[in-house]
Amino acid sequence: MEEAPKSRFSGIKHFYESQYKKLLILPFSLLLIAMLLIGFNFATTGDFINRDISLKGGVTVTVSTQQNIDIIQLEKTISSKFPGNDIATNSISQFGRQTGFIVEADVSQEQTAKLIEEIGNALNKKLSAQDYAVEVVGPSLGASFFKELLIALSIAFVFMALVVFISFRTFVPSMAVILAAFSDMVVTLAIVNLLGMKISAAGIAAFLMLIGYSVDTDILLSTRVLKRKEETEMERVYGAIKTGLMMSATAIVAAIAALLVTQSEVIRQIMIILLIGLLVDLINTWIQNVGILRIYLERKARKRQNVLQS
Repeated sequence: MEEAPKSRFSGIKHFYESQYKKLLILPFSLLLIAMLLIGFNFATTGDFINRDISLKGGVTVTVSTQQNIDIIQLEKTISSKFPGNDIATNSISQFGRQTGFIVEADVSQEQTAKLIEEIGNALNKKLSAQDYAVEVVGPSLGASFFKELLIALSIAFVFMALVVFISFRTFVPSMAVILAAFSDMVVTLAIVNLLGMKISAAGIAAFLMLIGYSVDTDILLSTRVLKRKEETEMERVYGAIKTGLMMSATAIVAAIAALLVTQSEVIRQIMIILLIGLLVDLINTWIQNVGILRIYLERKARKRQNVLQS
């Protein structure tokens, strides 16, 4: 009875060790599909990412109320009054009890009064100045803020790449680490777009954090495989997998716990992006990066053997 699970595990292990080149089809296919989806998003919306009001400009209305509001129905009602605009609603809760809601709309400052009026109509009451707070972000300010965040993200990625090249001083292993981090970000972004999430400044910060998580596991793998000599190649890979999966599992559990506990939309967005990115990183590190490193080591060994024979 105990031999069947062992046999299945041995079969998976044998497939993982012997078919690593074929397994590379999975991460590269995911990357290609993700790039196509992002390109489609850009072609249809004019942007590669779904930005919220803080990054593209608009009006945010925060309403305090003791009523139990159906957020989804409220969004549908307001959207019907502003058919050409993006409308998003979020609930505000405290100790599990709804204390208000937030309406975000990419409307002009001149349309703010109409937006507040329609919110009141949806609640069947006239809102007074004490019932709500308004925050207006101009389109130029939102675009400028978004541009600065992208520059910061790009600089972080470039410096990460420099540190990786300095650490390994060989092209293929360094590019494998950088490719894995790039793939994590692109695939995660494509999934976030598919989920219809509106990315805020906190979401961009989550992608910055994702670079760090991705590079951690990839550097762990590359260091174990390239710099240790006392074990076989696959023993070093499995040692890295054991440590790396423990690191990823800890981060995944922490992200899930934060999602279950927090009432903050900002924290929820960060944790969702990190959770998706960490799951994607399992494929890009332990299939893509492992496969590239094994091909690199095989070619290096063949070159050494050819030199010795000649």
